[in-house]
Amino acid sequence: MNPTKPGAASSLVTGGVFRFTRNPMYLSLLLYLLAWTSYLSSWLALLFVPVFVLYINELQIKPEERALSELFGAEYASYKARVRRWL
Repeated sequence: MNPTKPGAASSLVTGGVFRFTRNPMYLSLLLYLLAWTSYLSSWLALLFVPVFVLYINELQIKPEERALSELFGAEYASYKARVRRWL
């Protein structure tokens, strides 16, 4: 699935890693950012973590969730009730 075109999704995947998080790609990017911050040993770099989370939540995840709600309706609502957005 192309994350920039959620309306093109043809099926709702709820198995595998998607049983634990609705956004494994963004979660992995967050973990990578935290690891990079640790590697740099810089508290200043840590300031980018909340900026990343806010940006991804507002400009990527929420629009994706709206599109998936329109496409999959009750099935997606049930999935959202069972699985958290991040962890």
